[in-house]
Amino acid sequence: MAAAALTAVLALSACGGGSSDTKKSVLDDVSVTGGSATTAPTVTVKPKPLSVKETTTRVLKQGNGPVVQNDEIVSVKYVLLNGKDASVLDTNFGKQNLGLSLGTADLLPGLKKGLANQKVGSRVLVAVPPKDAFGAQGNTDIKVGATDTVLFLMDVLSVTKPLPSAQGKAVAPAKGLPTVKVTPGKPAAITIPKGTKPPTKTVGQNLIEGSGAKVQAGQTIRVSYTGALYKDGKVFDSSASSPQGYFETVIGKQQVIKAWDNQLVGKTVGSRVLMVVPPADGYGAAGSPPKISGTDTLVFVVDILAAY
Repeated sequence: MAAAALTAVLALSACGGGSSDTKKSVLDDVSVTGGSATTAPTVTVKPKPLSVKETTTRVLKQGNGPVVQNDEIVSVKYVLLNGKDASVLDTNFGKQNLGLSLGTADLLPGLKKGLANQKVGSRVLVAVPPKDAFGAQGNTDIKVGATDTVLFLMDVLSVTKPLPSAQGKAVAPAKGLPTVKVTPGKPAAITIPKGTKPPTKTVGQNLIEGSGAKVQAGQTIRVSYTGALYKDGKVFDSSASSPQGYFETVIGKQQVIKAWDNQLVGKTVGSRVLMVVPPADGYGAAGSPPKISGTDTLVFVVDILAAY
């Protein structure tokens, strides 16, 4: 299962419940051996079936990095097993890291409990009962029954606290470009200069230069954005209209339009980027009906809130 697909699975709602961390744990006899940066370790489950009534954690290796907070994005490598028979349901070893946003309301409660207050660099086992996982309905997509405990082995790689909006040094835009007014929680107002023709090549312009790390190809970025048509300034899309108020995507790997890949890789977290995008670097001659035709030049303003 792809990381993005698993993220969706792990964001299914479930009932809440208490947590349990005890010195004598059902996880004491679970062992983890082998593995590398690209190969998943082997998790041997004893006893079988493994079942818990409350989310239970065991730290196999204590990291020495910062402590994970409840509002951060945690980047992990994982192995997911069914406690009933110790079958491996999924792993992302050898694949893209998985980012879990602990601040979202729809992440599995068991994952929040298992990861909160852990240290970066730790290896952790988290056994999650149905009430903190997929509830009484289970999850047929990954072969989890209604009464099955699921077991996560997770390596805590890094934590990122996403910004609420662009933060950094203001940059004076070049003359002749669209102007932007950003109001938190609303689509940005983009004003197209009168009497100007759209550029034939993509133009990228920092409006704010952030002081965070540079975005690298292959990372997942969290952004807030607004997109408008150059011909009339009409907004065709905005993350402000989404329930969470932001958008996340892998960047630099052709999962978004070419202009985003080319312009956002190398920018720093905290930056606000204005892009004027002709069809060739946008949606091409086919456009994106019904709002975007094959001849429309697009304008985006993007705040880079996190990269992980």
